[in-house]
Amino acid sequence: MNKFRLTIKLLVTATFLLAFASLAQAQATRTWVSGVGDDVNPCSRTAPCKTFAGAISKTAAGGEIDALDPGGFGAVTITKSITLDGTWGAGFGSILSSGVNGVNVNDSATGTPNTIIVTLRKLSINGAGTTLGLNGVNFTSGKAVNVESCQIFNFSQQGINMSVNNTGGSLLHVSNTDIYNVNQGIRATNAGTGFAIAVINGANIRQITGSNASGIRLENNGFGDIRDAVISFALNGASAAGITITGVGSASISNTQISRCNIGLNITAASTNRITGSQIIQNGIGVQFAGGGSLRSYGDNVYDQATNFSGGAISPQVQQ
Repeated sequence: MNKFRLTIKLLVTATFLLAFASLAQAQATRTWVSGVGDDVNPCSRTAPCKTFAGAISKTAAGGEIDALDPGGFGAVTITKSITLDGTWGAGFGSILSSGVNGVNVNDSATGTPNTIIVTLRKLSINGAGTTLGLNGVNFTSGKAVNVESCQIFNFSQQGINMSVNNTGGSLLHVSNTDIYNVNQGIRATNAGTGFAIAVINGANIRQITGSNASGIRLENNGFGDIRDAVISFALNGASAAGITITGVGSASISNTQISRCNIGLNITAASTNRITGSQIIQNGIGVQFAGGGSLRSYGDNVYDQATNFSGGAISPQVQQ
């Protein structure tokens, strides 16, 4: 009887330790993916997973998933704070997402919606396939998304779609990123009373394929801080534009070039916008005004097309 009890105790102890070890593996702060990995692995450096979706359940909130080598790591839905890093040491992490969104960011079903912070770094997000992908990055609920040094291309909707609905506001930060061959480049809007702030620093947005679509579109409560960007080739439709500001949106633009679009800057919101150190050149119309919007210019911009301003004029500001 004593031996039987001892055996039961040992089995219970072993089961507890195995469960604890499994839980610890599932919640590692740093996990790894590889082109030759397997999602049954613990996602450690020596036993990496195959996909981001496989690794994310084994990574603690606030943790990081790194790519060990070049590979296609699959579309993923993110519901907690995390970093996906494709790395440049051994290769470039890729997400192929024909027919679907490349990366979904949505914490609306959690106990604390609009709180997660997600970073996407050094990734190639490609919607190519028989059916193009929808959005490269689809940000619908969360506190902030950072897109750093990525390539986003071949999507039938937005390269980055920030479409939230909250009262507290959300932030999108895009740096050193190429977005091209997409229906629309970046969209920022908040259906609630909060803000949708898009800080864009060092982006190259081109080949906008959608009818009357834009390289950057700021809609309801969408506020843009756009610096060091190049936006070009939005030509499909009379209202196709480098930047469109509408629905109580506004923008501050600096050191940015907008060229070869039907409209360079299309302001249809009754908002005050600002521009400095930028070039709006070789477009059909440089700046188009409608709806009572205004553009404050600090005297250091270049406008060069057949029609520089339509429906209004800039408001020169004195530099102090």
